[in-house]
Amino acid sequence: MASKHYILFLGGSTNSLNLMAEGIVRQKNIDAVNVISANMNPSEPHPYAIKTMKEIGIDVDSLSLRTSEAVELFMFDLVITLGNFDQSCRPNLPGMPPHIHWQIPDPQDDLDNDLKLEQFRNARDILITKIETLLSSDLLHTLSVTRRNFQLILDNLLDGVMAHTTNRRIFYFNKAAENITGYNREEILGQDCHDIFPGRFCGGYCLFCETNSLNHINPSEKEVVFLTPDGEERFLHMATMPLSDPEGSQLGALILFKDNTELKSLKRRLKHHHSLGGMVGKDPAMLSLFNQIRELGAVNAPVLIEGESGTGKELVANAIHEISLRAQKPFVAINCGALPEGILESELFGHVRGAFTGAVHDKKGRFELADGGTLFLDEVGELSQAMQVKLLRVLQEQKFFRVGGEKAIQVDVRIISATNQNLRKLMKDKQFRSDLFYRLCVVPITLPTLRERKLDIPMLVERFVEIIGKETGRPVLTPSIEVLDTLTAYPWPGNVRELRNAIEYAYVKCYDDVIEVEHLPPEIVDYESKPSSRRGPAPKLTKAEVLKALADTEGNKKAAAKYLGIGRATLYRYLTNFNIPQ
Repeated sequence: MASKHYILFLGGSTNSLNLMAEGIVRQKNIDAVNVISANMNPSEPHPYAIKTMKEIGIDVDSLSLRTSEAVELFMFDLVITLGNFDQSCRPNLPGMPPHIHWQIPDPQDDLDNDLKLEQFRNARDILITKIETLLSSDLLHTLSVTRRNFQLILDNLLDGVMAHTTNRRIFYFNKAAENITGYNREEILGQDCHDIFPGRFCGGYCLFCETNSLNHINPSEKEVVFLTPDGEERFLHMATMPLSDPEGSQLGALILFKDNTELKSLKRRLKHHHSLGGMVGKDPAMLSLFNQIRELGAVNAPVLIEGESGTGKELVANAIHEISLRAQKPFVAINCGALPEGILESELFGHVRGAFTGAVHDKKGRFELADGGTLFLDEVGELSQAMQVKLLRVLQEQKFFRVGGEKAIQVDVRIISATNQNLRKLMKDKQFRSDLFYRLCVVPITLPTLRERKLDIPMLVERFVEIIGKETGRPVLTPSIEVLDTLTAYPWPGNVRELRNAIEYAYVKCYDDVIEVEHLPPEIVDYESKPSSRRGPAPKLTKAEVLKALADTEGNKKAAAKYLGIGRATLYRYLTNFNIPQ
């Protein structure tokens, strides 16, 4: 069964040409055509319009009087304007149905009755001829096919598409929009988007929300939390842009949106999987470490964290504390290698007033401050033999005395210790007590070095540029591919701490949006040029050869380095040595 063709006759005067056109079409009683008329200046049917239509058997009085505001143009396949219609009022919103104008002489009111009646009959006959021509042609069929094809294209898009007029009346809503929002097209079309969507579809950010801003709508993108009719929460990425006429006047808005709910959920899961306690990593070594930390959160056993300097031992200790049952209690850290023995004892156990010169009041030690929580003993391998004995006694007896005090103090503290030394070798050399070692090392954790987890370097760089960008108040810089390659090749004796320092250095040196190799610390740039870090010996180049390579590659340093058979960092070293502008 063929679909209906919808026609709107739109008039601008009080001579009822639009009603006459509607009556003529309805008289023909064509099932495939649905016709409506409206007027920019509605009034009662003109008496001569009634008279001339009754002459051919049409009762104009039976037709409905509508204003142009009462119809939604998107419903029609064709809009026909009539008579002396003000063309500045002619609807021309992009995406709306096509419009044609029938220039029919408008009957004049200042004529005598016979001439006026003759003009109405003349207008009627012209309308009959034009309507018969329209209905007998393939124009309506062509227009409806074009409209259906246009809708078919948009309905096959994966992204939701919605369009509305300046008064927020929705005139387009594709299939993907139905699937994403849970609303049917039939209940959406013609509605004010503020009325149909609870809480505002755009989240209240769209400038069309305020009518006094309609002359200043700019394209925008945002993330919006949307609730479906079933109460399901969805995360939409939404782009709003104006629909304008050729003169630049804004006539509505086009909203494109995609459902990022699953993507957001996946990112959350990945973030949970690839990060923990301020640490990030996707290397198998780090994922194994994350699993160890999660396991330790459920137990209360002492932990010994071993690893080189800069690998993040305190971050690991803090992560264990944060996911443990002690998370609501204090996490207290002390560096055992940073304080002299006398001060360290007071810092660990506290002291009473008068215990030594300068002890003017009682002071709690780190054990007391960490009561109920976790005490982190960093660089525990630096403890003197005497301090090892005192610490062992506390761990065995679960109580201690403040320096100069006589009252035993008992606390509930979980011990996590860390070292960058080989405690087993120190035990063998009689520099670290074995009984203390086994008290501290109930569960050992060994942290991988950065050179052992190079898969994580790009992720760490991304994290550090974001952190340092916020700290410095500068835009987040983007490392080039060559920078990531250079950083990945470097052995990182200072581990993650050194990597962060390198990014901070780059922020000082880089004045553009992209971090290049020349913005890295010299020791990292120079490392690539060492023979041991490259395949084969470095070629010895002259200044003329370097300049020629730059000229042949039109200044493209990556291409020039490839042309010369050297790494990009090596090329920058030559540029510096030869005083060639970079």
